Amino acid sequence: MKLSELFARLDTEILKGNADPEITEVVYDSRRIAEGCLFVCIKGANFDGHDAVSEAAEKGAAAILIEKGREDGLPPIPDGVTIASTADTRRGLAYVSAAYFHYPAEEIPVIGITGTKGKTTSTYMIRSILENAGYRCGLIGTIEAIIGDRHIKAVNTTPESFTVQQYLREMIDAGMNCAVMEVSSQALMLHRTAGINFEIGVFTNLSPDHIGPNEHSSFEEYAACKAMLFKQCKVGIFNADDPHAPLIMEGCTCKAETYGITSKDADLRAEEIEHVQRPGYLGMRFSVRGRMSFEVELDIPGLFSVYNALTAIAVCEHFRISEEDIKKALKMARVKGRIEPVKVSDDFTLMIDYAHNAMALESLLETLRDYHPARIVCVFGCGGNRAKSRRYEMGEVSGRLADLTVITSDNPRFEDPSAIIDDIVEGIGKTDGAYVRIEDRKDAIRYAIRHGQKGDVIVLAGKGHEDYQEICGKKYPMDERVLIREILEEKDVR
Repeated sequence: MKLSELFARLDTEILKGNADPEITEVVYDSRRIAEGCLFVCIKGANFDGHDAVSEAAEKGAAAILIEKGREDGLPPIPDGVTIASTADTRRGLAYVSAAYFHYPAEEIPVIGITGTKGKTTSTYMIRSILENAGYRCGLIGTIEAIIGDRHIKAVNTTPESFTVQQYLREMIDAGMNCAVMEVSSQALMLHRTAGINFEIGVFTNLSPDHIGPNEHSSFEEYAACKAMLFKQCKVGIFNADDPHAPLIMEGCTCKAETYGITSKDADLRAEEIEHVQRPGYLGMRFSVRGRMSFEVELDIPGLFSVYNALTAIAVCEHFRISEEDIKKALKMARVKGRIEPVKVSDDFTLMIDYAHNAMALESLLETLRDYHPARIVCVFGCGGNRAKSRRYEMGEVSGRLADLTVITSDNPRFEDPSAIIDDIVEGIGKTDGAYVRIEDRKDAIRYAIRHGQKGDVIVLAGKGHEDYQEICGKKYPMDERVLIREILEEKDVR
């Protein structure tokens, strides 16, 4: 592919060398530099690609794309290497990647979902409905990317732009005819989805999160990044109940639609909401009103599950999917590690959830309180080498909202698990909540199951979809579903 083809939709300036060399591949990781490639210099948190310009030239890169203003700091470059500049090389990588993979987002409709909470579950619900109706839908998200029968574990909620474009092209090659993806604020800030004209963009909600070093400098910046999605989509669907929706909608260039529960003028609404409870089962039932009218039952508990379902319904209406197909698909929708029920006993309910900060844990436990369980038993720990404040906050939340907290280990990383538990205990100490501390996670789960009482809800929080435990820099296999199965196979467990 010619360099001019890669730069077709990007404002660049050729600073030296052949204006249009042949390019064999696009590379942004200095470890992957190869002869004939275009090397895009990206400044990351720990390494600046501009420091690898000499290495790229020595290894035979045909062209190097740098950020405008970095020209004076470049080392001497051989005459055979083309040097080009652009205003922002992260944005440049996105446009170059789209061209390299022949603009896959123009061949299939792409749905993007942004917001603080609800992105993961909403993407799976949307995919469930579309697949049930006969579409072949790819998915890119926090847990994984799904391309046909392939499931690729995720590193970031939204991958780097090159990977996003690669996945979309692989989806098309695998026969997918639509795609749904989580779009994080970081991804928008770092232009990972630049150049994609989304068919539909969705805003779920907004609350303070991801604010700090290497993330967002302020809540205002966080909100502004979320709003960027609605300047690159055809239709924007907004949660009208969220108080920040007007801020996100301000200046949007798309056609706007709304959904909600309390907003009576929303285009799509959930009414007559009921909590459904049976032995070992928690769910929701509600009526859809507004642009569509039918009844829905979900096998996932909580009001936020109703919001996620409304999100999926609002999106899938644009694909002209029947009410029956929507109802059937929502009934079957499951998300690994997101209020995931695991059948253990008819006496009590056990669930696995990814809640790993105070805000998520509080939302989860308040949701479970709505079912009036005999007790809530919360099993959780906190990750090492992370802000200590999270431990105190989560301890206080669990002590206040759970009837019994079983404090255990999460991903201790390079910290002493016992010291992390001490910090959580300090947080619980601000409440009257009962707790036990059991460092080994399997032992903690075993304790919760053995001491489960009729009407209890036991929640294993923090790990969710993760199938490992990170200790001293190494990840060891540990899937809570496997642990539960092993515990249930033990003779002395009821």
